Amino acid sequence: MTFRVKGPGGDGIPGETRAFLDEWFSDAEHVTGYTSGSTGAPRRVDLLKSDMRASATLSNAYFRLTSRSTLLLCLSPGHIAGRMMIVRAILAGARLIAMTPGRDPLAALPSRTRVDLAAMVPLQVETTLSRANGAEELSRVRQLLVGGAALSPALERRLGALPVECHASYGMTETVSHVALRRVNGPCPSPIYTALGETRFEIDERGCLAIRAPHLRQGRFVTNDLVRLVDATRFAWLGRFDNVINSGGVKLFPEELETRIAPLLACRFFITALPDALLGERAVLVIEGTPWSASEQQLFTSRLSLVLSSRERPRSIIFLPSFMESASGKFLRRLPSPGNGE
Repeated sequence: MTFRVKGPGGDGIPGETRAFLDEWFSDAEHVTGYTSGSTGAPRRVDLLKSDMRASATLSNAYFRLTSRSTLLLCLSPGHIAGRMMIVRAILAGARLIAMTPGRDPLAALPSRTRVDLAAMVPLQVETTLSRANGAEELSRVRQLLVGGAALSPALERRLGALPVECHASYGMTETVSHVALRRVNGPCPSPIYTALGETRFEIDERGCLAIRAPHLRQGRFVTNDLVRLVDATRFAWLGRFDNVINSGGVKLFPEELETRIAPLLACRFFITALPDALLGERAVLVIEGTPWSASEQQLFTSRLSLVLSSRERPRSIIFLPSFMESASGKFLRRLPSPGNGE
């Protein structure tokens, strides 16, 4: 099988893609990767090519990719999601269209091009759908893999109306891309992630997910993701252990609360904690945008009481002009440090 790669419309291959191909076809047993940096500074990791081949083999079987398939690369090959799209195409002998990464990945794609698999972060999907013909353009993708950040309920609803087979992924750099998927739309959408291949799940004493992946050299990975385990192959994601707020002895799970708040807000937001002399920690709601008037905040607080109990409601609202973002476009759940000019 012959791997074929080109830019959109037959243009040249972007430099990042070419650099990774040089690294992949070298004699080294590994390539260099970096963690996402969403919970701290990005960390360098050495990724075994044998692990990447094993992961790509599972994905290619799941998505039914062959030498007749067309894959779209619209994520940076500097990160694991972009790199694995290239490896999937190489192993399948498929055609790969390599785009320069950006928020609107389909804008430069020729109108007659049909894609069998594309991977995007939620921000790219939202940007595409915000355009008048965005839904039509996205419908040219047969299977869409969305990862890198949680899907908002609003975006899931919009995807539910499209004829695209959409999957949310669960994975990380250390597991060389996804080890579990869940269907976002179609006849049987589900909040439950299901393992790929022989991958199995368990939870540790914190309630966090531990992964057994026999197709990878390391074999077992312990995460900081709180989950509800359905069985050894399925789980529901609850949030990050790092983000749990202990407010006066009551444990609050920000991601779960955000899901309930989401219908009330059209802008980006998150819940985090600030120190509190009485409670230890207090929950605060951080909203991206211009501060509201006192009457607007009062109206929102009354609506908030319909979806959150008095113990769950944030104690205050903080407005930031713009959120910090990772290199992949994921917003970071961080407040600017006092006095650092951010």
